[in-house]
Amino acid sequence: MQPAVSDELNARKRTLRAEARERRRRLAATGADAAGVRAVAHFRDALGLGARTAVAGYWPLPAEFDCRPLLFALHADGHFCALPVVNGRDRPLTFRAWTPDTTLQAGPFGVRVPPGDAETLRPDIVVTPLLAFDDDGYRLGYGGGYYDRTLADLRTRERDVLAVGLAFAGQRVASLPHDDGDEPLDWLVSESDAVQFPECAP
Repeated sequence: MQPAVSDELNARKRTLRAEARERRRRLAATGADAAGVRAVAHFRDALGLGARTAVAGYWPLPAEFDCRPLLFALHADGHFCALPVVNGRDRPLTFRAWTPDTTLQAGPFGVRVPPGDAETLRPDIVVTPLLAFDDDGYRLGYGGGYYDRTLADLRTRERDVLAVGLAFAGQRVASLPHDDGDEPLDWLVSESDAVQFPECAP
């Protein structure tokens, strides 16, 4: 019975991804640059970072919410910044240090990554891209499970880690299908506001 349930859930997610990609494409076409800048203030105000916090962001793909203004702002504030690196199928991401002077290289899936000799950081906060998010803090990703595996790995360790989704406010949906493999967000930051989610169990 369980495989049939899983197949049904995966089919629902595939349908939702196609819809969410198109919705996000339309949102990105109307003021994406300003949205990224406005999100910086909401992030700073909501998270109240301590000194020299390690924050893993991402270098945006086309139509993704632009994380670069946040990365530049956090670096200017004196925090440690990093970008994700894919290490292989079914493995958690690692995070390499980034500064505005870092020369990025081509990585898997068209993602730009710091060079291999960059320092590996263990983040206090993981800022995640997404296709959609819901009222309970679940995110719809691209289907590879990289962020879910990474967050699960980090959350099993002694250090607390916050998962912060970065998205257009218009990417919100009322509810998303999820199972035990889906890791919820702690916060969602958009161009409009920052929302903290209650602790939720899959």
